[in-house]
Amino acid sequence: MSHSLRYEVNCSILFTELPLLERPDAARRAGFDAVEFWWPFAEAVPGDKEVDAFVAAIDNSGAELVGLNFAAGDMPGGDRGLVSWPVRSTEFRDNVAVTLGIGERLGCRMFNALYGNRVDDASAARQDEVGAANLAVAASAAARIGGTVLVEPVSGASRYPLRSAADAVAVIDRVRADSGVGNIRLLADLYHLACNGDDVDKVIADHVARIGHVQIADDPGRGAPGSGELPLGRWLTDLEAGGYRGWVGLEYRAAGAAADSFDWIPRERRTARA
Repeated sequence: MSHSLRYEVNCSILFTELPLLERPDAARRAGFDAVEFWWPFAEAVPGDKEVDAFVAAIDNSGAELVGLNFAAGDMPGGDRGLVSWPVRSTEFRDNVAVTLGIGERLGCRMFNALYGNRVDDASAARQDEVGAANLAVAASAAARIGGTVLVEPVSGASRYPLRSAADAVAVIDRVRADSGVGNIRLLADLYHLACNGDDVDKVIADHVARIGHVQIADDPGRGAPGSGELPLGRWLTDLEAGGYRGWVGLEYRAAGAAADSFDWIPRERRTARA
């Protein structure tokens, strides 16, 4: 891949052969300077000891935390976020303080707010109203630490309403119009966009200035780049040409041990200091 963007590891999907708190150190040993996580706790508001242990694992590894998801419910069970889920709105807002507290302690400034599936006990319009209000709360809180809230289109979840970049941008535009917050941006997961049939070349051309973070995996299979058919190198080169200067999160599934799944990445692309 001919671009010069830097890669970091999503330790919620890679290094899963290790206990969660050992994964940042494993990423550092593989040469990476930065990591990201989905919400790493079972509860939206975990105990202080759990939070302290997570923060210590990042600190002790020497890796930088560059991305963290807000609590998203039971992901293995099919949940995809609390943002637009009316009966869990208070839970989401309680989680915002914990998430941003971790971010403040570790210097993380990118926070992914999974929007949530459609539910049977609320209309789509009601969910979108709740979603916009909760995103505004999260973005306003994040602004106090210089943070950005991300909104992500997702594949593989039939009731998740944000499938295209345009879907996510429409939500972002609503939040900005309703509340005036400016620190809310698109998370462009090139794998999810491609799986959903979005025109990724057009997404990059139309929205690169609004992209706050990028994630990649190949398709089919959600494996490492080169294991499938997506033109990830071209897309990343185009993102960089369009002005994107952020990290590229590796959010793929390793075929074996994660440490063996990075041969395609030159060592200098794994560090912020190259």
